[in-house]
Amino acid sequence: MASLNSSSVSFLNSPSLPNKPLLTTNSSLNQLSFPKSSSLINSNDSLTLFHVRSSRASSSRSPKALVVAAAANKSEPLKIMISGAPASGKGTQCELIKKKYDLVHVAAGDLLRAEISSGSDNGKRAKEYMDIGQLVPDEIVVMMVKERLMQPDSQDKGWLLDGYPRSLSQATKLQGYGFHPELFILLEVPEEILVERVVGRRLDPVTGKIYHLKYSPPETEEIAARLTQRFDDTEEKVKLRLHTHHQNVASVLAMFEDTIIKVDGSVSKEAVFAQIDSALTKLLEQRAEKIGSAIA
Repeated sequence: MASLNSSSVSFLNSPSLPNKPLLTTNSSLNQLSFPKSSSLINSNDSLTLFHVRSSRASSSRSPKALVVAAAANKSEPLKIMISGAPASGKGTQCELIKKKYDLVHVAAGDLLRAEISSGSDNGKRAKEYMDIGQLVPDEIVVMMVKERLMQPDSQDKGWLLDGYPRSLSQATKLQGYGFHPELFILLEVPEEILVERVVGRRLDPVTGKIYHLKYSPPETEEIAARLTQRFDDTEEKVKLRLHTHHQNVASVLAMFEDTIIKVDGSVSKEAVFAQIDSALTKLLEQRAEKIGSAIA
């Protein structure tokens, strides 16, 4: 990579598109000039920087230069939502997405527990409802999510909103705050597979590790003897949870239908991630094409 102190740079390649130049032209590249102290360029640039020598620089090209610089600075980080029924493998896929794309993983349940633990105003309000056995109102949870998505790391790196919003009212409020996903990932798994995954789950009370009697059995008879089943991991209760999930998510899907991709979640976790990775790669390629068109 060229030194960031160089005052003349051109952006040619994206790491997600190896050996595919964003600019295709027979003419020599013009110089793109930036102040040495420009905040538009940082070490997290998503496009590769190359020093280009040119005999002249045209001020008329500055708008195009700004477009390229903005893209390189990841000025539009990825904004992703993911939804899936209980046992659809959503947690596993969130970890894989976060690892590859370095997004900030935001899960409403985790936020709620963290806010209560920290004793924040939102946490205190939420705890009051939980202490009397009531659901925490949407307005409190939405505010927690909003504040997390507005933090600098989420704004800079992009975010992955996990299993939220769960209702039309939550989706509408987030939309009102300006949070709309570029991609809404929906994990689809047949109900009979979901039921099998849930009913076969077992917890090791000593280590906290989750096993599955069929897909991930315990290593020893000693561990198998002490495994327990969650009270709601029964066929009757999981079907009730699935029914509630499908009712709630239908209205959310209608709101984000222009950004939804449906992913087959019944296959291996590697195959599921390959589908998601392909969709995210395509999204980044489309961005690159738009940049190329803008500066052509």
